[in-house]
Amino acid sequence: MNKRLLLAGLAFALGAGFTLTAFAQVKPETLVKQRQAAMTLQGKYAGPLGAMAQGKAPYNADTVAFNAAMLDALSRMPWDGFAESTKDVKSAALPAVWSEGAKFKEAQDNFQKAVQALVAVSRGGDETAQKTAIGAVGKTCGGCHQNFREKQQ
Repeated sequence: MNKRLLLAGLAFALGAGFTLTAFAQVKPETLVKQRQAAMTLQGKYAGPLGAMAQGKAPYNADTVAFNAAMLDALSRMPWDGFAESTKDVKSAALPAVWSEGAKFKEAQDNFQKAVQALVAVSRGGDETAQKTAIGAVGKTCGGCHQNFREKQQ
């Protein structure tokens, strides 16, 4: 029994080591593409929600619930793409991403909390609560972009 446990622990340690080594070898350009792709998808699912919240598109509870669920998954994806090794790769990320790491992490956390709140209200069917939560998600997106992303033309 102890021998099996020892072998399992050794296998786990070796696997973890190989995984960390593989991650460390990811090219910075690939990490930038990863984070940009995740952000693009976030925009795809947030855009229709924003239009609904602003009355520019008809409200649809099913779309709110689906897009909120997609945003929930996507809200966790881009952040490891902001590795220190990517700071010199040309992108819209401002140097503040790395020089103000705690503030950037707080912005990430605020976004994820806002998305989780949207997911929670999206299950209830309360249109007003959903539109308020959509606005909160949009505000956290804008706050991060204002401080950590070059102004877009």
